Amino acid sequence: MVVQPKVMPNLPASKLIEAFGTELEFSRELAPLTSFETGGPAKYFLVARSVDDVVRAVRSAGALAISVFVMGGGSNLLVSDDGFDGLVIKLGIKGLRLIDINLVEVGGGEQLIDLVNFATENSLTGLEFAVGIWGSVGGAIYGNAGAFGGEVGQVLKKAVLVDSSGGVRTEDAPYFQFAYRHSRLKETHEIVASVTFELTPGKKPEIERRVDEILTRRAERHPDRRTAGCFFRNIPDSTQEHGKLPAGRLLEEVGAKELCVGGARVYDKHANIIVNTGRATSKDIRQLADMLKKRVLDRFGIELQEEVQQLGSFQ
Repeated sequence: MVVQPKVMPNLPASKLIEAFGTELEFSRELAPLTSFETGGPAKYFLVARSVDDVVRAVRSAGALAISVFVMGGGSNLLVSDDGFDGLVIKLGIKGLRLIDINLVEVGGGEQLIDLVNFATENSLTGLEFAVGIWGSVGGAIYGNAGAFGGEVGQVLKKAVLVDSSGGVRTEDAPYFQFAYRHSRLKETHEIVASVTFELTPGKKPEIERRVDEILTRRAERHPDRRTAGCFFRNIPDSTQEHGKLPAGRLLEEVGAKELCVGGARVYDKHANIIVNTGRATSKDIRQLADMLKKRVLDRFGIELQEEVQQLGSFQ
């Protein structure tokens, strides 16, 4: 979520700490918090560990006309090398518990892998597809994360949201208007504080086998660090499996795997994945992505859409 004011104020540290609390950090480096491991600092940074923390941060930022970005796991994010001239709220709301035989309540700041492991341990099926997807539960709801034919929107029952004015309410699944890599939250900019998933009781050995199968398939085609996974969305196409034309197929055909810019390169096992080799800047990654988009547009007349979210200026 990003909320931009017209003008960024220049405020004394004492007033900011009074508004946001003593845990407010200044000039916090964001690169270590992202899977790309690139980008500059946030002017202000705060970890929100409860709904009240989120409400206070959002209301204070609004009162002081400060830009806000809410960060989940940092796995689908490209931060400008110049950083972000505003407040980054790191969602740190944790907690995993069964509230019924097939209902799991989870904090928006929990990692998806921990949720999948919890469901597996409790013999609940429906989230196996998410194993290996980096990022937080809140971020997964925001972008309707999915893989292997599954999406989080298919198993969400309800969620507690904080809106841009600091109001708190609970909404059921239809409210989110889930679509491919999309939810209504991309328009409303609401923050996912906690989520209830409705899963299906299953047999633990079968669930474990499916989880292991997906992890094996991922390991064969995905790097283990310094990447955001697939950079571009697949293209809607009713003639294709799951109704999507893989962006990676088009990128393969335009020679994407040959390309690199600075320390950024296309992964040699998957044409839709950009990797930081260890010395890339965010500008390198952005320029390489633009090069890939141009090749596909020139060859197929299709403009690829990013899955990865940008923070800060890339001009």
